[in-house]
Amino acid sequence: MNILFFGPNGSGKGTQGALVKDKYNTAHIESGAIFRENIGKGTELGAKAKAYIDKGELVPDEITIPMILDRLQQADCKEGWLLDGFPRNKNQSIKLDEALNAAGMKLDIVVEIILDKEIAKNRIMGRRLCVNDNNHPNNIFIDAIKPDGDKCRVCGGDLKTRDDDQDEAAIGKRHGIYYDTDTGTLASAYYFKDKAKEGGLKYIEVDGAPSLPEVTAELVSKL
Repeated sequence: MNILFFGPNGSGKGTQGALVKDKYNTAHIESGAIFRENIGKGTELGAKAKAYIDKGELVPDEITIPMILDRLQQADCKEGWLLDGFPRNKNQSIKLDEALNAAGMKLDIVVEIILDKEIAKNRIMGRRLCVNDNNHPNNIFIDAIKPDGDKCRVCGGDLKTRDDDQDEAAIGKRHGIYYDTDTGTLASAYYFKDKAKEGGLKYIEVDGAPSLPEVTAELVSKL
């Protein structure tokens, strides 16, 4: 089962992806990790990508897509993969689709986690990190995991915030790219949504507003 995953920052996409990975024994591939791996190993594509990154420029699709295809063809992806973080615009969707077809790789399912932009922003800004264990879930805007005052709901430890979680302008910029249905990430998702109408591809929409277990239950029921 090969899956493409879409969802805004704050939608719990990473958590849901990890759960899908464990349940269906698929490799969870995050596009940023592919760059880091290729640059760290000193591959030819990694060197080309680094040259752009060092100049603060976007890495061209002609470098990114071969890097992604190479990763999806590795041994741990034989039972299936879940790709997260790419594509980010419609043109990238078209090029990725063409590259997968040329490589004889079938995309089975596209998942879109739907979440209102304001809720997504609040979830990011509401995150609190426990000084004892960052994996203890605390969020002032989610009733199910709301901390006990200024203390961790799990262990009572002190809580802190991440600077980037409180940067409303940066969050707005990332969400502006994601929610753009003309040129942004949702445009890339909708390319596959239109393709699914032709058959051979399943497009799943999941409501990201309920609790994590409820979102997981809906996702699993539709896969």
